[in-house]
Amino acid sequence: MLQLLNRLQNMLDATRSLDFIAPLAIRLYLVPVFWMAGTNKLASMDSTIAWFGNPDWGLGLPFPALMAWAATLAEAGGAILLLLGLATRWISIPLFITMVVAAVTVHWQHGWAAIAETSASAERLERATAILQEHGNYAWLTETGNFVVLNNGIEFAVTYGIMVLALFFIGGGRYVSADYWLARRFRTG
Repeated sequence: MLQLLNRLQNMLDATRSLDFIAPLAIRLYLVPVFWMAGTNKLASMDSTIAWFGNPDWGLGLPFPALMAWAATLAEAGGAILLLLGLATRWISIPLFITMVVAAVTVHWQHGWAAIAETSASAERLERATAILQEHGNYAWLTETGNFVVLNNGIEFAVTYGIMVLALFFIGGGRYVSADYWLARRFRTG
């Protein structure tokens, strides 16, 4: 029995030659997430700064221009660096901080779920569906999927934060990251 278990473990260990796939997949998954978040902020930077700073209808953060630009550059620049696998561990730090700030300041009060499943959400969804059926081309609007009501909870921010945290520890991966090739060429010790 022990020989069989050892043989199975050896087969499992042989898959480590493909261990570059996981960090590559995480990086490629996060690229469009951060690119869209960063470029959307950049496209309306004045509104973004106002939202970051306003305590009545925004986040009420101190130094809103600095915070807005920091988040924007971390996300848009981070997307490019993740795509290339360049400075992966370094960019993971500001991206992680951005996800923590987003979870606490934007999403926390809405709980965990990103997509709502409450009776209040069901009521909103039913009303929106009725309006769309009456005034829109509902069949065309729903031909590729159903409408959902977002709860705006911390689920996505935490998920992206965990993925970035994983990249902080494992880096960009072997073979398909600039970090790997730069380390092979220039790292000593």
